[in-house]
Amino acid sequence: MRNNVRRARALPLVLLALLGLLLWRTQPAPVPAFAILITQPGSEAVLLDRQGRELARRRTDADTRRLGWLPLGAISPDLVRRLVAAEDKRFWQHDGIDWWAIASAARDRLTGKGGRGASTISMQVAALIDPDLARAGQRGALDKLAQMRAARALEARWRKRQILEAWLNLLPLRGDVVGVDAAARLLAGRPAATLEPAENAVLVALARRPSAPAEAVLRRACRAAPDVDCAAIALATARLLGPRQRVESPDLAPHLADRLLPPGTRGAVRSSIDADVQTLVQVALDRQLAALGQRNVRDAAAVVVDNETGRILAWVGSAGTASRAAAVDGVTAPRQAGSTLKPQLYALALERRLLTAASLLDDSPVDLETATGLYIPQNYDRGFRGPVSVRTALGNSLNVPAVRALLLTDVEPFRQRLQDVGYRGIDRPGDYYGFSLALGSAEVTLLEQAAAFRTLALGGRGGALTLDPVARPDTAQLIDPLAAAIIRDLLSDTAARSASFGEESGLTLPFPAAVKTGTSKAMRDNWCIGFSRRFTVAVWVGNFEGDAMIGVSGTSGAAPAWAAIMLALHDGAPPTGWALPAGIERRRVRFQPAVEPPREELFLPGTWQPVFALATPAEQAPRLVAPGDGSLIALDPDIPPARQLLVIRSIGQRPGLFIAVDGRRLPGLPARWAPEPGVHEMSLTDGRTTYDRVRVTVR
Repeated sequence: MRNNVRRARALPLVLLALLGLLLWRTQPAPVPAFAILITQPGSEAVLLDRQGRELARRRTDADTRRLGWLPLGAISPDLVRRLVAAEDKRFWQHDGIDWWAIASAARDRLTGKGGRGASTISMQVAALIDPDLARAGQRGALDKLAQMRAARALEARWRKRQILEAWLNLLPLRGDVVGVDAAARLLAGRPAATLEPAENAVLVALARRPSAPAEAVLRRACRAAPDVDCAAIALATARLLGPRQRVESPDLAPHLADRLLPPGTRGAVRSSIDADVQTLVQVALDRQLAALGQRNVRDAAAVVVDNETGRILAWVGSAGTASRAAAVDGVTAPRQAGSTLKPQLYALALERRLLTAASLLDDSPVDLETATGLYIPQNYDRGFRGPVSVRTALGNSLNVPAVRALLLTDVEPFRQRLQDVGYRGIDRPGDYYGFSLALGSAEVTLLEQAAAFRTLALGGRGGALTLDPVARPDTAQLIDPLAAAIIRDLLSDTAARSASFGEESGLTLPFPAAVKTGTSKAMRDNWCIGFSRRFTVAVWVGNFEGDAMIGVSGTSGAAPAWAAIMLALHDGAPPTGWALPAGIERRRVRFQPAVEPPREELFLPGTWQPVFALATPAEQAPRLVAPGDGSLIALDPDIPPARQLLVIRSIGQRPGLFIAVDGRRLPGLPARWAPEPGVHEMSLTDGRTTYDRVRVTVR
């Protein structure tokens, strides 16, 4: 008796514990806010321009294919009506649980009929957003109870239209296709708002059994849509279940998309690119490549930068349909710089007051001793002009005067300056590059070119460029502002470059703009980089494989595209010129002899002189010109010593001047010396003053 009483008393406690366990086991997870759910990215990453317009997209999830979240209003009302009628016809009346459907399902099971389940749209959404409810194989009573409780919680927090919208975006429809938007674009090849009734009928059939064979899909679709001709549904079924359609995407910036949307990226990434500018640059490059089609030119690339902010507005890594390596990003691919480094060289020489814009440089043949032999620079046209001013030398891109300017600045300071203004890849010691650095023997990228020329546009202030649509990287004074202003004036002087490029070259624009072209060795690379007050535009033309173009220089290759881009950027709003900074002096100069007409010229404070005259040999500072300092000389044992005499040459005159090797005087100027193995010091002296000395090594 007592045992029965105890059992009777314990039973409520047991039942209460079981109820608690049941409630705990079926406790729904917290319902996420609908506003947060709709921001979750799809299976694709999308690159946007600064205004939110799509530039390119990349698939980043190999398991599912879900596109961006689609609002309910952007889905065909006919499709929504048919899906709700087929899957949950009392959706708008119940509170997450359709008790009539549950009762019908129970009756069908008791009577041995097949029938469908009683899962409502709300229950399906609860399972789609909660991974624990969506685990494969969960079909038991407890699992159904958990789904029902989750559906009630969902209905308590979300509106009906939100639940329906979530379901249409998360519903698996075929294979890896998830959501109505992906199904419409990938299967039907059109937006979800424009689907036809026959296509909607097929999607209704797929919602019930996404993996069903085509015959089963067709039968169910015809039953679910008696108001639609079954023949039309058959055609729609064959089309929707056939080869996948391609999601329409502009793909305006494929190389940038590869850079900013690496594997694993989800959702939208906004950039500083302007879709309109990107398009006009692509068009300009395509047209120029079409015009150069017979000159063995297949590739081109360009960058546009907003000078004020440093934001990149266009990034075209490749153009043209004839490219054999279109995947190469021409914006970041290193190519030989050609003459495009000369503005930085002359800016350094001006800044250090080694030269002025009116200083005369000798454009005549020169051969320079280096550790690897003689370096003999040549001009582009193989001709020489004799004495020329710095303005003329830079304007006409003369090579020999640039090398003579480098002799004044020295290679290592110039190399360091190039790194400072943005050429990060020029990172080896100056001796590695030698005198050829003045002529652009080093490799640079289009992005580095844009950063360096933007520094000149900003009066010597430079900094990093950015793809962030809101960032504004800091700038620092990298070049003396007065020197930068003078170089800017030289690069915008049409008359200064007329001797080589003509008065009406493709570099002449109807508004103030500074520009420099460049052509690398054997015409493998064409550059044209220039700027206005607002924009810097850098263009490269060539072949990614490195084969030479046929008779194409910077002015005929890259310059026309540069000019077209600049004109389009400033259409309707031509920019003003630059005001000279305080401190620059504008003075009248003349030349003696009259190698150039008298003119007004710009000078840094304290560097003006009224007359620029050629130095006579007696006025030149004595120095050794050959061999170069650090030269390595190798003796050949098969050649008689008398035939291996080294000629030591100098320039400049002073009374009693002579050359000594290791303190031993040699007769004559130039002097001849029989090399001996070892390290030797050569000096130019008059016995009292040593004007120059070099060291050489003989092996």
